Amino acid sequence: MLGQQDVGHRIVVRRMVGERDGRPLFSDALGELVELSDTHLTLATAQGPLRVPRDEVHRAKRVPPTRRPTAAAVVELELAADEAWPAPTRDRLGSWLLRAADGWTGRANSALPVGDPDRPLPAAVDAVERWYAGHDLTPMVNTPLPLAAPVGAELDARGWSARPPVLVQTAELPLAAGGSPPPPPGSAAVVELAAAPTREWLAVASGRKGGLPDAARHVLTAVDQVRFAHAYADGTLVGIGRGTVTGGGRWLGLSLIEVLPAARRQGLARRMIRALADWGAAAGATHAFLQVEQHNTGAVALYQRLGFTTHHTYRTRVAPR
Repeated sequence: MLGQQDVGHRIVVRRMVGERDGRPLFSDALGELVELSDTHLTLATAQGPLRVPRDEVHRAKRVPPTRRPTAAAVVELELAADEAWPAPTRDRLGSWLLRAADGWTGRANSALPVGDPDRPLPAAVDAVERWYAGHDLTPMVNTPLPLAAPVGAELDARGWSARPPVLVQTAELPLAAGGSPPPPPGSAAVVELAAAPTREWLAVASGRKGGLPDAARHVLTAVDQVRFAHAYADGTLVGIGRGTVTGGGRWLGLSLIEVLPAARRQGLARRMIRALADWGAAAGATHAFLQVEQHNTGAVALYQRLGFTTHHTYRTRVAPR
């Protein structure tokens, strides 16, 4: 049976899906194992996320990877994402990054364990715990999988919890044509890009992220190449988005794509993404990336239509209190 060491790897699962003439019926599923609990396992498959109760699993095993990105490719993308979401307080532990932003968002307040920490792994985790305690923050570590699987195993042994899996997805620019639908008939919505967010934009972001301390404003704006998408309907802001170009100019990063409930299902998210993608391509970016929680199936489906596929996954690990 599978164990935590298999999270982040490609697996095949044979599960019982019914019974016919007194005999069990089976179905096979193939994908990346992104979560394993006492009751369920979750796969990222080509058709989308699949959650399988463990009592339905007849057999499961790890299988060889197919077109898995190299470790160097994962590190490159993780560093580009770090540039796109820059924490104001930063330090290094060998090649590992230590980041703090007054507790605003997990990404900006977690260690990124890529490369060599210049010490044995247990000592490195000890140092992470001391650094975050010194900043009055609960220690957290983002573990790209399977690259940081050894780190995850050490954290498991220490009783660290895990937040839901996050898919790091990528697409080539320009985006797939499916990402640019015509506006609905009679639509008065417009999408504008600006080098700085308006107060209204910040208010929407604050509502989504639970406030905006000064550190948050640094995270949002302290990137050389950044644009803020504003979607208006009849003069009222109804959607926001953010795009950055980092990673030596290769990567367009998309974040905070949000449409207010009353304006959803009108193609505004796709229009904002399209506008940001066009800007990124004009700035020289050749690829786009985004990070989306695996259980956010609506967003995952939207990004799939735009041509995004999962590059790798990560889990945010949280130290016990």
